[in-house]
Amino acid sequence: MVKRWVHRPEGSTWGDFGDDDELGRINLLTPEKVLQGVAEVQAGVSFSLSLPLDYPGGTALNQRRYPPRLAPTEDMHGTPEVFFNVLMRDMDEGGPGFFDVWADDQVTLWLQYSTQWDSLAHVGAEFDADGDGVEEAVYYNGYRAGVDLVGPSADARGDGCGHASFAHHLGLEHMAAHGVQGRGVLVDLAHHLGHDWKGVNLATLREIMAADDVVVEPGDMVLFHTGFATKVLEWERDPDPVAVHRMCTYLDAQDDALLQWIADSQLSALIADNYAVEGMVRPRRDADRYTLLPIHHLCLFKLGVPLGELWYLHELATWLRAHGRSRFLLTAPPLRLPGAVGCPVTPVATV
Repeated sequence: MVKRWVHRPEGSTWGDFGDDDELGRINLLTPEKVLQGVAEVQAGVSFSLSLPLDYPGGTALNQRRYPPRLAPTEDMHGTPEVFFNVLMRDMDEGGPGFFDVWADDQVTLWLQYSTQWDSLAHVGAEFDADGDGVEEAVYYNGYRAGVDLVGPSADARGDGCGHASFAHHLGLEHMAAHGVQGRGVLVDLAHHLGHDWKGVNLATLREIMAADDVVVEPGDMVLFHTGFATKVLEWERDPDPVAVHRMCTYLDAQDDALLQWIADSQLSALIADNYAVEGMVRPRRDADRYTLLPIHHLCLFKLGVPLGELWYLHELATWLRAHGRSRFLLTAPPLRLPGAVGCPVTPVATV
């Protein structure tokens, strides 16, 4: 065990789950929480909460993220394998032929292009974790930029193949190994607020939750249905480059009361069907320094709460409303890909 910090950010959970913890509030997905989720299964109906991974289409939503590029691997003539050589030798010697047909493929995947998890390695901050008056670039639980999380460089610790692994700590493989399953709770913002581009503060959120009898308890994974992913799907991989940045509701990260609610609720994961959970809006500049994305800062850096983005929630939300429910079993492990800062996910909700 290594103590990586002397001071922790105010209101953070650093150290609460151990000095070397890399899961954050995913630790709250205990066996008891899984059983609470299982108890919500009454109809045996499952919903996929993922967009096709080649949506939204193009690069209008983020110019640095591209659709996946799927291609076949080289055929066996290009990369001969032992069993193929043996078969060919048998054929050359008059042995029997074979009638199998193979397909094998590969993909170049931008891991945060479509339905995804953001890991705790996605966002850090400059903070004086050492208590020496000098700020360091650190991530959740004091893991250090340039040491525990590195970018490609000549001296980066690599994987033996000349490639630098980015997240030596806090990667999504830890969530995958733990398992991401428990009780999901859906808040249907779209039903109450429509599809206009507007922030949702805590007062409005409380009104909606009260109207739909939605209760969030410690360890719940909370999902916000805004209708954003539904519209993305309707565009059929050709999103409107203007409208895609100015539609549907988002959590108002400028509302301090909302940020406090996220912390106090002890939710284990925060998920939405929109681009970033919070709005990409002009930050409030009432201090010398500020964060561009306050909810990302709060959840990923301080609390250890992973963020789910661009989940497809329309069909689930419709079913839940028709049956007067808001809770379900949610199963949503990320890929067990060591070092991944973000990755696609195919969540399944069972009601």
